Amino acid sequence: MSDLRLSSRVSRRSFVRTAAIIGAGSALASPLRASPPDALLDAGLRPLPPAPNNVRQYDLAIAETVVRLDGRNAKAVTINGTVPGPVLRFREGEQAVIRVRNTLSEDTSIHWHGIILPPEMDGVPGLSFAGIRPGETFEYRFAINQAGTYWYHSHSGLQEQLGHYGALIIEPAERTGPSYDREHVLVLSDWTFESPYRVLSRLKKQPDAYNFQRRTVMDFFRDVSRDGLSAAVSDRVMWAGMRMNPTDIADVTGATYSFLLNGRTAEAPWTGEFMPGERVLLRVINAGAGSYFDVRIPGVPMTVVQVSGQPVEPVETDEFRIALAETYDVIVQLPEDHAYSVYAEAMDRSGFTAGILSRSAGVVAALPARRRRPLLTMADMGMDHGAMAGMDHGAMEGMDHGAMKGMDHGAKADTVASTGAAVDHAAMGHAMPAKVPAATADAHAGHDMSAIATATLRAPGTLPVETPHSSETHGVGNAMVPMSTKSRLGEPGVGLGGDGRRVLRYAELRSAEPWAEFRAPTREIELHLTGNMERYTWAIDGIPYDQASPIELTYGERIRLTMVNDTMMNHPMHLHGMWMELENGHGNRSPRIHTINVKPAERVSLLVTADALGRWAFHCHVLYHMEVGMFREVRVSKAASEHEGHHDAA
Repeated sequence: MSDLRLSSRVSRRSFVRTAAIIGAGSALASPLRASPPDALLDAGLRPLPPAPNNVRQYDLAIAETVVRLDGRNAKAVTINGTVPGPVLRFREGEQAVIRVRNTLSEDTSIHWHGIILPPEMDGVPGLSFAGIRPGETFEYRFAINQAGTYWYHSHSGLQEQLGHYGALIIEPAERTGPSYDREHVLVLSDWTFESPYRVLSRLKKQPDAYNFQRRTVMDFFRDVSRDGLSAAVSDRVMWAGMRMNPTDIADVTGATYSFLLNGRTAEAPWTGEFMPGERVLLRVINAGAGSYFDVRIPGVPMTVVQVSGQPVEPVETDEFRIALAETYDVIVQLPEDHAYSVYAEAMDRSGFTAGILSRSAGVVAALPARRRRPLLTMADMGMDHGAMAGMDHGAMEGMDHGAMKGMDHGAKADTVASTGAAVDHAAMGHAMPAKVPAATADAHAGHDMSAIATATLRAPGTLPVETPHSSETHGVGNAMVPMSTKSRLGEPGVGLGGDGRRVLRYAELRSAEPWAEFRAPTREIELHLTGNMERYTWAIDGIPYDQASPIELTYGERIRLTMVNDTMMNHPMHLHGMWMELENGHGNRSPRIHTINVKPAERVSLLVTADALGRWAFHCHVLYHMEVGMFREVRVSKAASEHEGHHDAA
């Protein structure tokens, strides 16, 4: 077998620079050699002792630390000196007390992702608290009223990209659900030796700066051989006319990223122990700043039992895609006494990370062959839906692509583009960007469809129907709109589903138990996810955060939140403080989630009960998308009549 250090470095560093030349996305399988089990992570997996007075306390120090990553010294923002930070474990019903000391020279914060808690403990500077100033200690204190796999991370500037994240595990008050013998926490992430602020600057100047997988002449000749000359030429004319590239799957790629599993690359892989025949629970967390991962254990089926920390009806699969900020719990049964690789491949195939499940260190596990990089398709532009099915796209040569509605690619940067960077969360610690008047800032007010009679709303739990896009193009901050949008919950995602493996789909997820309350929404709020890749501007409804009015909800009301992705990028959307119930056709067994990936040209709807007063964040979890403006405040307030009643009583 070839030496792993050499082979994986070539595949990660050189592959992205040569794939466009050789026109191939697969590489020879390489061996993976087990390392000694990670003592810090394993320590967090021991049985949790009782907490004194039912209060579990942690002390965390945020610091700039030189750590060893991918064989090099790196300056990271660490939590208690490690990347990722320590695994924090609680038991349902406990009180959490977490003291966070900031030793940085800038403000910091910690957001407890997916945890239901008071807004002042949510950890978003400028919304729910002032941030943690240099030299200060902030005490987070909240009740633990849920169980499952969650995580925590900075909500200040780009600190998350610098290593400021960790796993948060909550054991149930009583063990229920599928049984298992052992568990491991797997934190997936990405690391760049560039400053993340330089990464963002490069993206603004050249959005495809990290795309080294663009199509080549060899790809053209292969397409001619497969599809014919006319179709191959027309396809390229269409993409060129839109100033887009079908290989633009990820903004930041393996050209600069090292992909990590529990802080390690495949060259010195994380190793978890197991005994043959055991049922092993893997708690998988995507803590990346910009990377989706496709996760599998070659030759071993996985049973998904939790999503977003919430129990689901078990689903057996061979592979699942985990979007940024999502968590999946899977159970595997490993029958043989040998090493198994846990393989996590970047969605754009520009790199991978891997770990090993083994009885001992030093053994070798096989890595699967690398897969070809995927390409975006007409479906990702909303151009193969409904009446367009079967359209002869090879005959589109005469199409005026420059005039496609909403596609203002050539216009120079203007006010919207220049203000997109105003969502600087490092600066949000004590003062949010100034707001423009609401009447001019957000004339559409989130496309509030409350005027529609309740009787005309879809039944709760049903799927959105295919819908032609309206004439609204959301201004120069949006490069394009799809011709139509539809639910894509039954699709595996770009680059998946064509090799015979079973791939998890959102449509398969059902809550483990029916919800006791599953009432209909009284209004619908439709939000469009928008962007202009040429300018690297990302927003909601074409309006960056600093110019947008809050999304106003009344305490206790139930809404349907519909998101329409007008872009060709995937967007993992996260709502703080409240659950979202994904309408995937399973009625009162709809899964509860805190983060949903919205595919290109997709229309997805979720039910939200506004049961948490306060100011909450709603944003894309691609860190660089959020930073330039794909962020909104959701404000939950009591009804005016309640306020009046309180004044009268006084």
